[in-house]
Amino acid sequence: MIEKIKNIDLKKSVVAPALVMFTMLFLLNAISKNWFFRWDLTDNNMYSLSASSESVVDQIDDLLTMKIYFSDDLPGEYANNRRYLQDLLEEFEAISDGNIRFEFFRPEDDQNIEQEAQKAGIMPVQMQVVENDKMEVKRVLMGMVILYEDKKEVLPVIQTTTGLEYEITTKIKKLVETNKPVVGIASLESQTNQYQTIQNILNQRYNVRPINLSEPVTPEINAILMGGVSDSLSSSEKENLLEFLNRGGNLFLTQNRIKTNLQIQQAFPIESDIFSIIKDYGFSIEENLVTDKLCGRVNVQQQMGPIRMNVPMEYPLLPIVRSFNSDESIVAGLEQMQLVFASEIKQDSSTIGNVNFVPLLFSSDQSGEMRGNYNLNPDPQQNPFMRMFNKSAQVLGARSERLNSNGIMSQVILVSDSEFMSDQGGGRSPENHIFIMNSIDYLIGDKDLIALRSREITSRPLEDISDGAKRTWKWINIISPTILIIAFGLIRIRNQKNRSKVLEELYE
Repeated sequence: MIEKIKNIDLKKSVVAPALVMFTMLFLLNAISKNWFFRWDLTDNNMYSLSASSESVVDQIDDLLTMKIYFSDDLPGEYANNRRYLQDLLEEFEAISDGNIRFEFFRPEDDQNIEQEAQKAGIMPVQMQVVENDKMEVKRVLMGMVILYEDKKEVLPVIQTTTGLEYEITTKIKKLVETNKPVVGIASLESQTNQYQTIQNILNQRYNVRPINLSEPVTPEINAILMGGVSDSLSSSEKENLLEFLNRGGNLFLTQNRIKTNLQIQQAFPIESDIFSIIKDYGFSIEENLVTDKLCGRVNVQQQMGPIRMNVPMEYPLLPIVRSFNSDESIVAGLEQMQLVFASEIKQDSSTIGNVNFVPLLFSSDQSGEMRGNYNLNPDPQQNPFMRMFNKSAQVLGARSERLNSNGIMSQVILVSDSEFMSDQGGGRSPENHIFIMNSIDYLIGDKDLIALRSREITSRPLEDISDGAKRTWKWINIISPTILIIAFGLIRIRNQKNRSKVLEELYE
């Protein structure tokens, strides 16, 4: 009888907590279905939707459908892309209040899936995979279509997770916004630079129009991009540019002060009335070339025995910018930019208090300048200017706001590199593209995507350390494994002795 009572008490003591636990888990799951949170421990929160994406999703007022065509049995890295994409789309769906729905389609389930994907603009790609212990070429689908009202946007191939949130958010923004901003790329009589690369990049977000400054700028142009000039503007070009700025237009300008030719190693100051135009906005470009120990490289022919070879050599006149104004959204998330033959920017003293002048880009703590005598020889043994780094934090890019006489504000963003946008210069750099896109968004007042563009890691180089530090770490790497092995051996010997001592005491 006592045993039976004990069994009943035991059952009660087990069942009651189990029921409580089950009830708590049920309620917790019901609540977390609609209210949830998670911790993202990455330094740039790459596994959480940004505020920019949330702002764009808030603009959706109708059903937006995402159709994802993704094959199964992909190599490991591409299979991870599928999982990341699904997690990302679940985040979009969760914050959309039911306005976003997505569905995955596998071509393995239905032979018509591939035809449907091709009609939508997603073409299969060929990929080498290992099946049945042999290498085979397989046709796979890795794309998605976004449908909204009677419009659609396509991501034909998703091969990497880098920048995927930005790509999707940009596509959604193109679908939901009614009027795309219009920006112009100015062409001047004295210019020969080509900007096809940056024009293709800008076409993803804006209506881009080439404009001739010899003619008046039409009112729908929100901002103008203008490459560096090496001569004065014509009277009509100057008049039309000033008229555009005075009516509240915004300008993105790439302009240095020294015209260079690396092939013949010659340089001379630029004389142009563009400097008087931007002076009203507080910009004074120094008649110098900035050198920086943190720099790009050029190939230099050197005699190596009986033959001449191209040898890569650091070239301080190609500064790499890693110092940004962290308080400015345009550059807050950037990690690196590449400039070519840049000049220093200072604020003109006569405009202090009349304009809002804000530096954006700086040279490193080990930088210098070349002034008067422009020796472009990259060899530091023959050119002492390539070893002189007695300056720091020289301004290489800035923005300015100015109220015109009619009370209308206009803005100018200046980068002191005339080749910053050109196809033969900085226009090939993805980091420069991000800065240009951020600048245009800032000028036209559309800041939804600024923080999102620079969110992904674009460059994460190892920090340079001194020769002394290198030697120290070298000896630490050599000696520390030996010390650890010896210490481990001594601990093992000590433990064995203690064990032997205990056994001896037990059997004595």
